[in-house]
Amino acid sequence: MGATADGRRSRRGVRPRGDIARGRLHPAHRRRRRRSVVTTETLAAMGLPMKRVGAANWLHSYRAMVRWEVLGSRLVLPLLVIVQILAGAGFVVGFGLLIPDISSAAALYLSTGAVVMSLILIGLIVTPQIVAQQKMEGSYDFMWSLPVPRSAATLASVTLAALVAIPGVVAALLVAVWRYDVTFTVDASIVPAFTLTVACGCLLGTALAHSLGSPQVTLLLSQLLIFFTIGFSPISFPIDRLPAWLATLHEYLPVHHMALAIRSSLTDGLVEMTARSWVVLTVWTAAAALVTAVVLVRRK
Repeated sequence: MGATADGRRSRRGVRPRGDIARGRLHPAHRRRRRRSVVTTETLAAMGLPMKRVGAANWLHSYRAMVRWEVLGSRLVLPLLVIVQILAGAGFVVGFGLLIPDISSAAALYLSTGAVVMSLILIGLIVTPQIVAQQKMEGSYDFMWSLPVPRSAATLASVTLAALVAIPGVVAALLVAVWRYDVTFTVDASIVPAFTLTVACGCLLGTALAHSLGSPQVTLLLSQLLIFFTIGFSPISFPIDRLPAWLATLHEYLPVHHMALAIRSSLTDGLVEMTARSWVVLTVWTAAAALVTAVVLVRRK
């Protein structure tokens, strides 16, 4: 046993007990050849591409995810834009119906409140509902399994929300000028005010949607946010009209400071945006981003 058909013995050798069935067996003490393991050092030595990292890869992933968000929402995106336009214009016209003989200052206050409502609607309300819908459709897990940085994917969704919010803001301003003949004074603070308001609202909505496992609970809480935001937040009325305890609570919540930021950047002397309001808004934005990052990093 161990010889080939032409009488030559195999080079590989067998165990002494050759009567074992099916047994051209290797010696137990034979030298084993180590299989080569491809490591990052091996790839670098061979000149092959490794996993892409760095700012260039992040920007490339961000652009790709923006395209992904736009293409994935291409059917519902026109409807979202229409809803934003109708909401912005509807808030402005509706306030005038509630107050027939409205003054210019009140019209200016309510019109800027309609702008804030449009921005909060897309951030705190629509964003968590979109995430909940993705979970129910089954596309949520697939999207977060894509080989892109999750921060780039999150920022892409915030970017899309900001783009969708712009038509509603423009519609609210144009309808206010047409309906009440008011004049807006836009200054440079509109850029950080708009950015922080949209980012804070979208990141809060994103953190809420990703933290909750049940899409049904997410939808329920988003409906409660609509009720609380419209009815009990000092957006379309001054904060001193609220009960003292609720006014104190809103001093630490972001909605009141969102309204101050937008209103102060669109008017002259109507309200005053203090440094404390900028700090509160920035802290809420950073906290929402941190919660979102922790939740997404912990996802397998």
